[in-house]
Amino acid sequence: MSHDVSDFALEVIERSRTVPVVVDFWAEWCGPCKILGPVLERLEAKSGGRWELAKVDTDKYQDLAGRYGIRGIPNVKMFIDGAVADEFTGALPERAVAQWLEKVLPEKYRSELGEAERLMGEGKTADVHRLLAQVLAKDPGNHHAGALMGRALLFTAPEEAARAVRGIEEDSEYFPLADAVRTVSRIRMAADRPETLPDDDVKEDYLAAARDLASQNFRGAIEGFIGVIRRNRRYDDDGARKACIAIFRILGEDHEMTRSYRREFGSALNV
Repeated sequence: MSHDVSDFALEVIERSRTVPVVVDFWAEWCGPCKILGPVLERLEAKSGGRWELAKVDTDKYQDLAGRYGIRGIPNVKMFIDGAVADEFTGALPERAVAQWLEKVLPEKYRSELGEAERLMGEGKTADVHRLLAQVLAKDPGNHHAGALMGRALLFTAPEEAARAVRGIEEDSEYFPLADAVRTVSRIRMAADRPETLPDDDVKEDYLAAARDLASQNFRGAIEGFIGVIRRNRRYDDDGARKACIAIFRILGEDHEMTRSYRREFGSALNV
């Protein structure tokens, strides 16, 4: 719960050695402060204790405002291990504040998630699933774990993969991977239910590319989808373009296949 600071050294500096503390420097006369304050309180309430909010009235504590170089308010600083880790000034929209928090907050279960990524690179999907299930049982809202779980399940259980990334939206740094999982999951399921796709001259080629994707023949899938883009980009709500972007994200920007097909993909879009 947010609170007004009375002992900064204890409630912010020392407390931040245990849990990150976000400090809202504000004043009663400041209109933008009254807009930002409730935003911070809502985000803290949804954080599950991942960070705490403290408020400092700059009129009441002018010495603190001077010590931390407050020249405009609202000013928000995140303290980690007794020091300022990052800050912003002004009444940002809620989504922008949420993005800032995700960028600056230390990641929970860093070692477990790093191990999951290593195991995924080795193709040990069952071990990845087990490790991520343990993390998500303790921290259901962990976007990194959810996105990795979606990636791990994508080619064995696409519907479960889509459920794993539910709630990971544009305010999360893991949105690109989660969105790629959603896209591939939908196209994979469409390949099993061709009657759900609209009739068109490119339908069979689109289905062939979708089946290549389902079997993890990424080269065949990319080439097939690029062919569809050249003939009817708008087919299946721009599905071929979305599929290529999703494949690139899943493989990674440094993957040989991503690098080799990026230019051809861009050329097809500009036809």
